[in-house]
Amino acid sequence: MKRRDFLKVGAAGAALATSGCGKIRAKLGDWLGDGGVPDAFSVAAGAETDDRVHLLNRAAFGPWPGDLERVAKLGTEGWIEEQLNPAGINDIACTMRTRIFESLHMKPGDMYEFKKKVVEEELTRYTVLQAVYSKRQLYEVMVEFWSDHFNIHIGKADCAWLLAPDQRDTIRAHAFGKFRDLVRTSALSPAMLVYLDGRENRKRKPDEMPNENYARELLELHTMGVHGGYTQRDVMEVARCLTGWTCRKENQLRKARVEFHAGSHDDGEKTVLGRTIPAGLKEQDLERVLDIVCAHPSTALYIAEKLCRRFIEDTPPPSAVAKVAKAFTDSGGDIRATLRATLSTGEFRAAKGRKFKRPFRFVVSALRAAGAETEARPALLKYLQSMGQAPFQHPTPDGYPDEQGPWLGTLMWRWNFALALTSNAIGGTTVDTAGLAKAMGAPAGSEPEWFLRHALGREGLPMEKETVREFAASASDPWHRRAQALGLVLASPAFQKC
Repeated sequence: MKRRDFLKVGAAGAALATSGCGKIRAKLGDWLGDGGVPDAFSVAAGAETDDRVHLLNRAAFGPWPGDLERVAKLGTEGWIEEQLNPAGINDIACTMRTRIFESLHMKPGDMYEFKKKVVEEELTRYTVLQAVYSKRQLYEVMVEFWSDHFNIHIGKADCAWLLAPDQRDTIRAHAFGKFRDLVRTSALSPAMLVYLDGRENRKRKPDEMPNENYARELLELHTMGVHGGYTQRDVMEVARCLTGWTCRKENQLRKARVEFHAGSHDDGEKTVLGRTIPAGLKEQDLERVLDIVCAHPSTALYIAEKLCRRFIEDTPPPSAVAKVAKAFTDSGGDIRATLRATLSTGEFRAAKGRKFKRPFRFVVSALRAAGAETEARPALLKYLQSMGQAPFQHPTPDGYPDEQGPWLGTLMWRWNFALALTSNAIGGTTVDTAGLAKAMGAPAGSEPEWFLRHALGREGLPMEKETVREFAASASDPWHRRAQALGLVLASPAFQKC
């Protein structure tokens, strides 16, 4: 924090000392000139979705009021480059909101001092708040992407206590780094060793069979993909390579410490994907396996396909996949270079409105469009639970699906959420519809049309305008008319896509 910012924070804290903690955190961002809804901001115009809105819908969790000006000032490429270097983005306002979660800063072994419910709730609230308020939006989008890719269910065994350190030290630390480093850190994460039974993978007797769970998912889900060309024999050989790695349990000294036990390792010769790994390498077997699978052509194609599915459309265009895979290979698995290539394709620019928002993206984009003030309390989180995408609660290792099919049954919950949000009926979350309408410059009586332009990134269609106007007109006073108009826009079919 710069000295000027530090002095501002001190002044803000003193001025708000008698206010509630939530109010203090919300106002600190305003004192720093970096939080809340700006006094004035522009909205999109034109029949087609604004290119800036499309970029923010995919490479961010939707536009926050004022983001269109930011993209216009930097240009599309400039905005992408700024986002690819998150350390240079001042995110102090978001940090002030999320610093309160004490458990998220602890070492894995110290997490057991907290109750399970506390660590689960703090990690979930932190994840939502980061997505809503962080100015490092592309980084947060990729954190969600890698959290799905290396999915860990918070409910299994000790994972509730170990998942927050995994998010911090694995996902967030390497989200924009080298893919191999990300895979290696995940492989030796206490949370992953517990979730996929890696800590039970050992061979101490000639007839003892290694545990294949992690080896299978390493190949099928983390690197090469199910059609990557490996065999069951390769799974067995990878499992042999990874024997001996474990982490200490809760009832042991130095709990959650990751260790390699040579006595539990199969140190014989192995063959993985046609490559011989000599006997006697001990813990270096892991490095040889990662060298082989991370550099395999199937891995480049698999990661490229997943990125194109996330950022372009459910059935990724082969032309885009080929470009992204080449960038991955040419850069040695550099995530920034691969992501830059993804967002630079013509296929990305042409894919407006082709992605159905998953529940997490829908909720966060609605909060951002509304300029909401939220503490992500349980009253808000229950909507994500009801829609089926509460963070870290997908039970199987494949992560939440990207395709729209599994999410079409959540529409009623989306409608309920949108109207509750704009009516300030969700505890710990408020929306100032009057302030939002004023800041966007909406003339009196035309708020429904302006809410459409703001939230959809284009002029509303005649039927959309008429429907929103009629729904708003049924309310008894201006406050309820604005709430109903914005709520209907956020619940509309068009807002469900990006």
